[in-house]
Amino acid sequence: MAPITTPHRPPLRVVLAKPRGFCAGVERAIEIVEMALAQYGPPVYVRHQIVHNQRVVSRLEAEGAVFVGEVDDIPVGAVAVFSAHGVARVVERNAAARSLRTIDATCPLVAKTHQEGQRYARQGFEVVLIGHRGHPEVVGTLGRIPGVVHLITSVADVAAMHPSDPSRLAYVTQTTLSVDDTRDIILALKARFPAIVGPDTRDICYATQNRQNAVRALAEVTDVVLVLGAANSSNSNRLREVADGAGVPAYLIEDATALDPAWLAGASRIGVTAGASAPEELVDELLDRLRLLFDTEIETLPGIEESVRFRLPEPFARGPERGRRSDP
Repeated sequence: MAPITTPHRPPLRVVLAKPRGFCAGVERAIEIVEMALAQYGPPVYVRHQIVHNQRVVSRLEAEGAVFVGEVDDIPVGAVAVFSAHGVARVVERNAAARSLRTIDATCPLVAKTHQEGQRYARQGFEVVLIGHRGHPEVVGTLGRIPGVVHLITSVADVAAMHPSDPSRLAYVTQTTLSVDDTRDIILALKARFPAIVGPDTRDICYATQNRQNAVRALAEVTDVVLVLGAANSSNSNRLREVADGAGVPAYLIEDATALDPAWLAGASRIGVTAGASAPEELVDELLDRLRLLFDTEIETLPGIEESVRFRLPEPFARGPERGRRSDP
């Protein structure tokens, strides 16, 4: 009998980014939907995707969550959850008009941006919002800050701005943009409007900055970077852009089935990371596929250990919020 042979699998070292995947705001939002289902029973209605990941959405649908476009699509008196991206005040008013029992899963860091913008508006400032037009978080933020708000997405937009009083101008940013993403825009704002005020850079979303720093480090030691995340996920797209900007071919994939082995031709070390709304199971599935194709060795790049935990809203509050610690 002829000996059984196995196809040759070329060697490949896979380097995992740290941190990667779920952030505390995403974990909190998912937990809120799960707890609402446990407490009230299905169906629980969720306005828009709770987070931008179809795997997460599909799992919650299987448990009894119903995702809708607007509150008008929710039956009168039902339980409704607002997504992690936040909502405009008009959405809250429409929900109240339908007697919905609402639970707000807005990420606390997004809510902080709302509060800062509102504070500036109350002080008589026109507000500049740095963010991507049409993104759910930006739509929600625009709908929560009273008065004049200028939405800008690039340095070129700064030159086109015409505030009524350049001495009374303040800025806030979309949370899924990092310090690096906003640096040039903020510099341009300060150059044109020297009196402009804004939040401390420490208010930038820790998860966005940590994941971009991690993928930048990943790009320094790998030949190709794979980013797991949804096409409509702002932070996942930005991770791919960061790796690509570092001179490494980078691909955003929904899951392991989207991997094209041709991308890895000639590569000896590839990097893998995941956006803040991508579950770790997607990373595990990708590693399983890579093991079928290659003789793999897997390592994790040293990085920050995140220990953030946000307080749940009523009626699910579990006690004081734990502090944030970021240790290398």
